Amino acid sequence: MSADATPSYADLDPRRRRRLLLRTGLRAVVTPVVLLALYYALPLDHPSEVGKAGWFVLGFVVFAAAVAWQVYSIVHSPHPRLRGIEALTVVVPLFLLMFAGTYFLLEAGQPASFTQPLTRTDALYFTVTVFATVGFGDITAKTETARVLVTVQMIGGLIMVGLVAKLLVGAAQFAAQRKAPGTPPKGP
Repeated sequence: MSADATPSYADLDPRRRRRLLLRTGLRAVVTPVVLLALYYALPLDHPSEVGKAGWFVLGFVVFAAAVAWQVYSIVHSPHPRLRGIEALTVVVPLFLLMFAGTYFLLEAGQPASFTQPLTRTDALYFTVTVFATVGFGDITAKTETARVLVTVQMIGGLIMVGLVAKLLVGAAQFAAQRKAPGTPPKGP
């Protein structure tokens, strides 16, 4: 048992482990569903209230705050690896939905930005195809603004896969090492 009296995952009895896994799995499913529901519920049909750039900046700030909060939560969690899984179920959908909302707003303000009009679902589909580097070609960016945003998403996706995933995994490893008796932490 660790010095802070919180049992590690391995020290839990099988019933508590199952409960912890069930709770983690439930959060991993519910969180993206809630974020998706928010994406469809947000008043993106009226972009002039905040402005298109304002929505993107707000989305980026929310994303950065979510990453910072997830790292903090992992480092301070009694079960950092499970918390890291939950963190990915927040960070990845938030990143994708931020860009999907931006593309939807861009198309609403400049209808010729893409090769076809984008609904919210089309914008999400396009975002995921860019993120997954599949690029089916059925929807493409036509205007310079759209191409710049898609480029930012591509670079951001690479950064997220590399840096953010490393940050979350590193935080989980740091917290796990910190909890292990007699093992000095190496840093996040």
